[in-house]
Amino acid sequence: MTGIGEKDIGVDILIRSKLFVPASRPELFGKALASAADSISFDLEDAVAENRKAEARAAVSAFLRTALRQPAGKAIIVRSNAVSSRHFEDDMDAIVWSGLDILNLPKPESAAAVLMAASVLARFERKRGITRPIGILANIETPLALRRAADIACADPRVIGLQLGFADLFAPLGIDRSDTFAVRQVQLAVRLAAGEAGVWAFDAAFADVANREGFQAEAQAAQRLGYMGKTCIHPSQIELANAVFQPNQQQIERAMRVIEVARSAEKTDVGAFTVDGRMVDAPFIREAQAIVGLATRLGLLPPDNEVGNTNPQRVARERP
Repeated sequence: MTGIGEKDIGVDILIRSKLFVPASRPELFGKALASAADSISFDLEDAVAENRKAEARAAVSAFLRTALRQPAGKAIIVRSNAVSSRHFEDDMDAIVWSGLDILNLPKPESAAAVLMAASVLARFERKRGITRPIGILANIETPLALRRAADIACADPRVIGLQLGFADLFAPLGIDRSDTFAVRQVQLAVRLAAGEAGVWAFDAAFADVANREGFQAEAQAAQRLGYMGKTCIHPSQIELANAVFQPNQQQIERAMRVIEVARSAEKTDVGAFTVDGRMVDAPFIREAQAIVGLATRLGLLPPDNEVGNTNPQRVARERP
């Protein structure tokens, strides 16, 4: 598994829950920051009326320039308007400050759109002396973007993940958002595209806030597909997302067993091996390392726990 740190974007990424906040409502900014969400995503796009775009930009810009802006480890994201929008340049001028970790790019339909956004980010970073590159989280929310999802994910080293957007993808086509078969198909397609690029996948928002069971079921399905986390549009969804997208005790214990056996196998130059009756090779070792690493960062394991010293390529060269 890869993440922002490996792409030199400078955020130690942990986003089980991503809370959307309308950028036009600065009175909510403090509450959002005080929440248990792993990241806050200020929205300049759909949540902001056309006649309030400038006001919303100013509010987010002021926030991003404030030194004491966030608890440690909480990623700050802004969803801009689309690259093709007349607002995009003004959005970048307002938000490209050292306080921004990730640009959430809506409706890119090609690698060229991502490259254009990356170019504008780089220009403003140079202008403001920002040395830590800002990441791009690209939304997959149109049929064309879905077809080109891997190209979008691979377009630029700034891309740290793909974000699903069901409302824009399904509604124009008359696809029922509650159709779990359709949802799972798209979740899998986007996860595989993200996997091809070696970046994360983030699950979509769930608009029926009162339906906690539905949110949880959809999040659990995404977690089983290897998604990192889920978008929350209401604070009540944060706890559910955080619980789903963190390893349970059984997963942690098995991952630690895999790593321990892998270390022994590495010393004897053994290829694939078995743990608990299941064959293990390089992909499973990387998965185990990711689980233990995440558990350590969440405080579920002591910080002195040794993770990542095993080379999965050396341990498991080929299946027997």
